[in-house]
Amino acid sequence: MNSLKIGILGLQGDIEENSSAIKESLRELGTEGQIVQLKNITGVEELHGLVIPGGESTVIGLLLSLHKINLELLVKKINEGLPVLGTCAGLILLANKVHDRTLGETKQQTLQILDATVERNAFGRQRDSFEAELEIPILGKEQFKGVFIRGPAITNVGNNVQILAKFRNQVVAVRQNNIIATSFHPELASDNRFHETFLNMCLKYCKSKETSHDDL
Repeated sequence: MNSLKIGILGLQGDIEENSSAIKESLRELGTEGQIVQLKNITGVEELHGLVIPGGESTVIGLLLSLHKINLELLVKKINEGLPVLGTCAGLILLANKVHDRTLGETKQQTLQILDATVERNAFGRQRDSFEAELEIPILGKEQFKGVFIRGPAITNVGNNVQILAKFRNQVVAVRQNNIIATSFHPELASDNRFHETFLNMCLKYCKSKETSHDDL
């Protein structure tokens, strides 16, 4: 099997933190891989996985527009099975609809590929940041430390979306086929189980691409 190639959308946000978590996860899984920071979508065809990091969703959306990133190509690749991990702002950028408690439905640009409605800043502003132990069965029995920084909440999901975790009765982590999205920042948790789960999805995707290529 070829070495994994994992992209991080590197416009703004927790780029280095995600890079470190992926490097550690690759070591823990005994898998070779490289990490590329994407300023545009050039090279997305070669990726085995993509991280859309936490940060400022409106700023990332604006930069996507300014960099003239081909969102249609990105959506096409995700629809074809490219694994994606979206954290905090990444969750917002993946969602179908985005609301703000004060502004109502926002007009910010998203990929509209995750069948979910998201409320921005649902857990308060920066000064309200907190950590909470979360029950997340797909990661095992040990609780996972959720780091919430201006965290959004998922207020509605489609039938094809699996709820992975709740906090205060609000949905904070979901999976839809090849997409995992969280309200919190797993890259800041000193616990790589989310990134390892994501990389295992990437390994399956890589293997499926190789099998498809061998059948040609």
